[in-house]
Amino acid sequence: MIDLAPLAWVALGLAAVTIGISKTALPGGSILAIALFATVLPARTSTAAMLLLLIVGDVFALITYRRHAHWPTLLRLAPAVIAGLVAGFAFLALAGDGIVRRAIGVILLAMIAVTLWRRWRQNRADAVAPAPGGLVLSGVYGTLGGFTTMVANAGGPVMSMYFLATRTPVQVFLGTSAWFFAIINLVKIPFLAGLGLFEGHVLLMDAVLAPLVVIGALAGIRLAKRMNQVLFDRIVIVLTIAGALYLLF
Repeated sequence: MIDLAPLAWVALGLAAVTIGISKTALPGGSILAIALFATVLPARTSTAAMLLLLIVGDVFALITYRRHAHWPTLLRLAPAVIAGLVAGFAFLALAGDGIVRRAIGVILLAMIAVTLWRRWRQNRADAVAPAPGGLVLSGVYGTLGGFTTMVANAGGPVMSMYFLATRTPVQVFLGTSAWFFAIINLVKIPFLAGLGLFEGHVLLMDAVLAPLVVIGALAGIRLAKRMNQVLFDRIVIVLTIAGALYLLF
């Protein structure tokens, strides 16, 4: 087991609960867990430890929202995401922790700016239909989503910005996200294992924290049923901005 102070364990416990909630109610909320893990643990160790806990949360997300996924969106994103995963693996293997963190922060802030700009343009045009999410949009967000999820498990905010940009309804948002990250997180395992990041003390720590992910996921299911679209969008954007600023500074 990793030797940590009691306060550090409290932070990791809070992060584990947040992971569960983010999987079933607030996809962008995982950025808080990323920040907490990165504060307590070395960056590479935090990436590996979080991945296994995210997979626990994926199980509950699929159980709850599996029927709401929009598969054409997933297929449209797939080629770009694969390219982003490969680029992220290379970056993770070569770059230092500080460079990785700041690069992700810049990317997230850029995605928020683009999303808000697109919404402003649609509102000016009195658009009422959802944005189509064309190949260029899916290519940019898909590549960045694959890259950020590989290097820091931070793909959630990027993909949240994509779903918000295309005005995806809450249930479809959660269902499509559930399948997207369940598949991607499983794909990431051999990459991180190849870097030797799944050490015994990491696995033991995750075994202690996993029940808290379950508690958070169950709480998130109840929370999602009471949340309207406008509030949902605003919370995701605020959490993403907060996470991006944390990574930068």
